[in-house]
Amino acid sequence: MCILLNSQNMKIKILNNIASAGVDLLNQNNFELVDDEKIASGIVLRSHDLTNLELSKSLLGIARAGAGTNNINIEQCSKKGVVVFNTPGANANAVKEMVICSLILSKRDLVSGNKNLDTMDARNKNDDEISKEIEGMKKMYVGEEVNGKTLGIIGLGAIGSMVAEQSISLGMKVNAYDPGLTVETALRLPSNLKRFDNMEEVLKSSDYVSLHLPLTDSTKGIIDEKRLKNFKKNSVLINFSRGGIVDEAAVIKNLDSQHLHKYVTDFPTKKLLQRLESKKDVMIFPHLGASTKESEINCAMMACRQISDFLLEGKVVNSVNYPNISSEKYGKHRLFITNRNEPGIISKIAECLADNKINISEFVNKSRADVACNIIDSDDNIDTTIVCELEKISGVTNARLCY
Repeated sequence: MCILLNSQNMKIKILNNIASAGVDLLNQNNFELVDDEKIASGIVLRSHDLTNLELSKSLLGIARAGAGTNNINIEQCSKKGVVVFNTPGANANAVKEMVICSLILSKRDLVSGNKNLDTMDARNKNDDEISKEIEGMKKMYVGEEVNGKTLGIIGLGAIGSMVAEQSISLGMKVNAYDPGLTVETALRLPSNLKRFDNMEEVLKSSDYVSLHLPLTDSTKGIIDEKRLKNFKKNSVLINFSRGGIVDEAAVIKNLDSQHLHKYVTDFPTKKLLQRLESKKDVMIFPHLGASTKESEINCAMMACRQISDFLLEGKVVNSVNYPNISSEKYGKHRLFITNRNEPGIISKIAECLADNKINISEFVNKSRADVACNIIDSDDNIDTTIVCELEKISGVTNARLCY
C-alpha cells in the first residue's frame, strides 16, 4: 500500500447518521463522502459494529463519535497501522445531567407518581375531590433526598469528574476510585472529593455508586457478586458506562435479596425489561445518555475534525491505540509512518530517506506500548516509490505522504 493523499482522492465513509455540522466540516476540507468503506481512507461512526470488519488497504483512520470503542477491533487496527479516535468529553455534560437526574429519581419515585396521575379519571370529579385523592396518594411516594448522602464514583474521567463536582454542589459527600488516574485529571478534581486507593473502600462507604469506566477485558463484569457484597445495604447502583461492566445476574440476585435498593442503567436487556414489569427496583433508559442536540453536535464535530486533521496533517489527538502526535509544518512535504515499537526501526527509516537523498527538516516520534508513529517533514520531493520502500521496512505498518 503506497498512498499519496490530496484533496481529490481522500474518501470518507460515514456509517451512522451524525450531526450535519460534522458532515459540513468534511465537505469544507474537500473530502469525498463514499458509500463503500473498502475504498475509504477514513471512517466516521457512532454505534455501527466494526468488530468483524476486514480492514482494507486504503483505510488509515477510524473516528468514533463517542467515548466507547468496544464496537471497533482495536487490536486488529493497531496491527494494520489504522489509527482509532474517540471523542472523550464531547458528550460528558449530557451524560452527567442524566446521572444526576437518575441519582435523584432512584430514591424519589417521581416517575411512578406521574404515571399514577395519568390513570386518574378526573372527568366526574371536582377540584376538591381531586385534591383529597392526591393527598392520599402522596403517602405512596415518600422518598429520600440526596443532600448529606455519600456518592461513590468509580472512574474519574471527563464524565466522572463532572458528576463529582455537580454532586458536591447538591450537598453530597463524594468518594472516588480510579485505577488509571492521571496527574492532569487529579489536579482538576474538586478539593473536597475524597479519593481511595481501592474500589472496595468506596463501595463500603457509599449510599449511591455511579460507574464511569470504559468496557475493556479488565473491566468486563468488574461489579460482580464479590464486589456487590461490599455495597451498603439499601444502596443504589447507577451504570451509564456499558452494560457489560456489571455482572447482571449478580445484580439481580442482590435486588432479590433487597441488599441493593435499585439498579439504574442506560442499557436494557431482556431480563431487566421483564423485571420492570413486576418490580420497581430497576430503572432503565433506552441508551439516552448522550442523546441531546448539543452532545450530538459536539461528538460529530470532534470526530470529523480529528479524522480530517489526521488525514491532512498526520496530527493524532484522542487516539485510543496510538500516541498523540503533532508538529508545525517545517517542510513542503510530510510523511506519516506507523510502526511497531521496536529498536532499530527509526534508524532504518532515516537510512531509507538518506539513500533516496531526502533531507529531514523535522522528525517527531511518539510511542505507546507496542506501537509508535512518526511525522517527518522535508523540502525534498517524495514520490510513491519512496513511500513504498518505507512500507517494506520490517516493523513499519503504514507509510503515507500527507502533502
